[in-house]
Amino acid sequence: MGSCTHPGSVHRRRDYHYDLPEPQIAQHPTDRRDGARLLVVGPAGGLGADALDDRQFVDLPDLIPDGAVVVVNDTRVVPARVRTHKAETGGAVELLFVEPAARRSGAGPGAADHGWRCLARPQRGLRDGMVLVADRGGGRLIVRGLDQRGEGVVVDVPGDVLGFLDQAGELPLPAYIARDDGPAAADRERYQTVFARDPGAVAAPTAGLHFTPAVLDALAGRGATVATVTLHVGLGTFASVRDDDLTRHVMHHERYEVPAATAALIASGRPIVAVGTTVVRALEAAAIDVGRVATGRGETNLFIRPGQGAGFRVVDHLLTNFHLPESTLLMLVSAFAGFDRIRAAYRHAVAGGYRFFSYGDAMLLTRDGPR
Repeated sequence: MGSCTHPGSVHRRRDYHYDLPEPQIAQHPTDRRDGARLLVVGPAGGLGADALDDRQFVDLPDLIPDGAVVVVNDTRVVPARVRTHKAETGGAVELLFVEPAARRSGAGPGAADHGWRCLARPQRGLRDGMVLVADRGGGRLIVRGLDQRGEGVVVDVPGDVLGFLDQAGELPLPAYIARDDGPAAADRERYQTVFARDPGAVAAPTAGLHFTPAVLDALAGRGATVATVTLHVGLGTFASVRDDDLTRHVMHHERYEVPAATAALIASGRPIVAVGTTVVRALEAAAIDVGRVATGRGETNLFIRPGQGAGFRVVDHLLTNFHLPESTLLMLVSAFAGFDRIRAAYRHAVAGGYRFFSYGDAMLLTRDGPR
């Protein structure tokens, strides 16, 4: 990562660049879900503030505080990538279904409005009224026009959106996971968490991919309670930062929901462990005071990065995977654990041969400073 050493002055995209050997981009999950490595960063597990400890994911229950509330994201990835062709010319168009076009707080795949916002590749040449035919199943989509925000198009979907995607779509694996013939059978299982329930995400909350029933049982044995939030992973999580000046970057909205039971556990004063950056965004967006969150549905475009002046009012510890260079997720974890500490951890992980990104290894971080 970049040369800047004062976290409050890190406002440039380039400060979050690092070099990663291509072989360290995980192309497949580990043989077992809980077979990943775990880099413990900072005081978690009784370490010093700047310590780095190479562990295994199965050690997690011994590394978090007894009695912690472990908050997971129960969103489920939908088969959101649909390969189509133009009815007029046969030209190929690939669509990624992102969210309902008439976005309402909490609106999901079952929304009555069948217009959906999609990223299109290629987008050039698409126009209002054009018919696209799904390569799988033959469903016909009608282009309603360009999205009002200038990214992607809006299409009308025939009938139930989930039913259409189940028939015509495929799992939207990230571009850095190479599959010549599309997602494999193993991907359809392993690119979902064991607690995935609520369909609506276009990418997995990857920190949750490591959990198994055995790990969850071990957490319960340490007095931990697993709670849920729902944040449907969309462009707010994985869209690239285009401007080097981070003060100009505007996050996309993502839909979330905080159940009343989760809000009550957070208000209990127990240590809060967020499983993934999506959980951090949901909880901190819903925060109404230190240690308290509002219940119900909402939307957030919260951009968490060093130096923007917002502290963390809810989350004490964060379990997360390693993130892409110059991404908003890397900026979030740098704000949470400290820019210099994360920079040192990433250097250690690269040198130590850790596996990166969605199918890669994990980190356990402790919040830098008080709530």
